[in-house]
Amino acid sequence: MNSPKPKLIIHGGASSLNDKGGLSSVRSCLHGIVNEVYTFLLAGRSAKDAVVLGCQLLENEIRFNAGTGSVLQSDGQVRMSASLMDGARGRFSGVINVSWLKNPIYLASALQDGDDRLLSDYGGAHLARELQIPIYDPATEFRIAEWMEERKGNFQSKMARLYADPEARRGTIGVVALDVNGNIAAGTSTGGKGLEKIGRVSDSATPAGNYANRYAGVSCTGIGEDILEECLAAKVVIRRSDGLSLVEAMNRSMQESQNNNRDLGAIALDDTGAIVWGKTSEILLSAYHTGEKIDDTLEWFDNEQLFGFHQ
Repeated sequence: MNSPKPKLIIHGGASSLNDKGGLSSVRSCLHGIVNEVYTFLLAGRSAKDAVVLGCQLLENEIRFNAGTGSVLQSDGQVRMSASLMDGARGRFSGVINVSWLKNPIYLASALQDGDDRLLSDYGGAHLARELQIPIYDPATEFRIAEWMEERKGNFQSKMARLYADPEARRGTIGVVALDVNGNIAAGTSTGGKGLEKIGRVSDSATPAGNYANRYAGVSCTGIGEDILEECLAAKVVIRRSDGLSLVEAMNRSMQESQNNNRDLGAIALDDTGAIVWGKTSEILLSAYHTGEKIDDTLEWFDNEQLFGFHQ
């Protein structure tokens, strides 16, 4: 029996891109990461390990709101959240509002085999010390300047901006992978929405924003509260598990989200190799590997069409 062909899709958030220079730069970045992670999958590495690698690469890119370049909360501190789900084992792990480290997804992956698999800030800090992870400041000059500017206006903005575009207001990163053994994993990481109250919890470290099983995997982006209230990632995966095609599951979920005036996006793939994405937001910064070539959703501006796919 031939091994299935690996599939991969990643995202850098839901945002708007207004100039071609920005578009070209983001496209080059996303395609480069897809190429590196897909090569990793072709070498026989697991979907879970590929997701961790992809999330780390995206966290290291300052243009995205995760890891280095994360937004600052209302008190001027960076607090990040991330989760990993191994669909083959149905195993979810994550960290919430962790600080002073480079790659939150690494902490999430370190919890995969533990008895306690979802830790908040203090627990995450203790774990980082146990693993001897070096202290690292993910704040950038851009984010600090952004926070200082908002401070002048007494933080009247509801959210900070995505680095890729000064007018954008949402940014999270995510990866979903299918490996040569037919296993699926999903990972999501974020710096939050920015300027939020201390202790606010995003969707990214919950099954609402990141979920996978042996049938499908989903990573979400957009307004965290909207994603939580739709329980979006788990909803799409469960609908696929219950017999809908991934396209049908995504379309139905996006229709419901639109009817509820949600602002969000999602990437997904399933055990048949179908790659699907959906959005109610203006744009979805996503790229994927079909097994034959790399493509992306960066110029998908059609607000009438709620989903797209490659079968």
